[in-house]
Amino acid sequence: MLVLGIESSCDETAVAVVSVSQAEKRILSNIILSQNDKHEEYGGIVPEIAARSHLEHIHAIMRQAVNEAGISFDQLDGIAATAGPGLIGGVIVGLMAGKAASLAYNTPFLAVNHLEGHALTVRLLGDVCFPYLLLLVSGGHTQLLIVKGVGKYSLLGSTLDDAAGEAFDKVAKMIGFGYPGAAKLEHAAKNGDSTRFVLPRPMAGRPNCDFSFSGLKTAVRNHYDSLVDSDSETKDLADLCASFQRAISETICDRSQWAINQYKNFYPEGNTFVLAGGVAANKYLCREITNLANENDMVVKVPPSNLCTDNGAMIAWAGIEYLRLGKSSQLDFAPRPRWPLDESIKK
Repeated sequence: MLVLGIESSCDETAVAVVSVSQAEKRILSNIILSQNDKHEEYGGIVPEIAARSHLEHIHAIMRQAVNEAGISFDQLDGIAATAGPGLIGGVIVGLMAGKAASLAYNTPFLAVNHLEGHALTVRLLGDVCFPYLLLLVSGGHTQLLIVKGVGKYSLLGSTLDDAAGEAFDKVAKMIGFGYPGAAKLEHAAKNGDSTRFVLPRPMAGRPNCDFSFSGLKTAVRNHYDSLVDSDSETKDLADLCASFQRAISETICDRSQWAINQYKNFYPEGNTFVLAGGVAANKYLCREITNLANENDMVVKVPPSNLCTDNGAMIAWAGIEYLRLGKSSQLDFAPRPRWPLDESIKK
C-alpha cells in the first residue's frame, strides 16, 4: 500500500510517501519546507504569510515527494491531507491540494486530524499495540490521552491556557533568543543551574490531568526583569533557562503521573507511554518522562526528532491506518480550525 500525506496546518509545508506491506513499513520520501526565515522578523507565525507560502510551494513539493519515492501519482492507493486543527488558511491549501490529486487520479481521499497524525506515528516505527497512554506536547497543544484504537481516544487532560511548546517559544523570545527559540533555550540550559531560580509548578498536586503554563511564563518574566543590569548575563540566562526547563518538565511529569494512575486503573496490564509532538524533541523532558515511566513499570516510545515535529509521513501513516479499516473521506470534507482528537471517531 502506498499513501501520500500532506501536512500544512502551521508553518511547514510537508509531503511524504509511506509504503506498507506485510513485511515492512517504509518512509519512501519525507519533504519538509520550513518557513522560519519568513516569520523570524515578526517574532512569531503570521497566518497570512504561512498560507501564501503553502500555496506557492505545495504542488512542487508534492511532485518532489512522489519523484523521490520513485513512483508515479497513479500508483498511489490513497492521498491523505491534514484537515485540521490548525491555521485555517494553511489547512485549506493542503486539503484542497489533496482533494484535487485524489480527484485527478481517482484515488481514495483521507481527511486526517493533525493531532491523530502525531498520536499514531509511533505505530509507523514499530509494533506498538493499543491501548497506550499518550502525552502530546507541541506548540499548539498539550494533552494526555488514552489511545484505544484508530479514531478512538479518551482525553484525560489538556492545557487551560498556553501549550507547552508555546511557553517555550514565548520565554525564548522574552529573554532575547528570538523566534523560533526553543532549541536555543534548551542549548543554553545545558550550562545552567536549574535550582537557582524558584519557579512555580502550576497545577502540581491537583487531582486531575490538566495543565497551565501562563503563570510559569509570568514568573520567568519577573526574574528576567530583575537581571537587566546584571554583570554576568550569559550565566544568568543559562540558569534561568535551566530553571524554566526543569519547572515545565516537572509540571508535565506531575500531570503525567495522574494520567498514568488513570490509565492503569482502566488497563492494569497496560505498560506503554508514548511521547509525541514537537516538544518531545527536548532531550531533558524526554529523559524526565522516561524516568517517570520506569518508576511506574512502563515503557516509553518516542519518535525520532524529525517525526516529532510536523511532517507528511505522520499524515500518510494515519491515512494508511484508516485505509486498512476500509475507511476513507468524502471530497466535501470541510476544513476544521478546531478539531478535538477525542472527536476523531466522528469522521
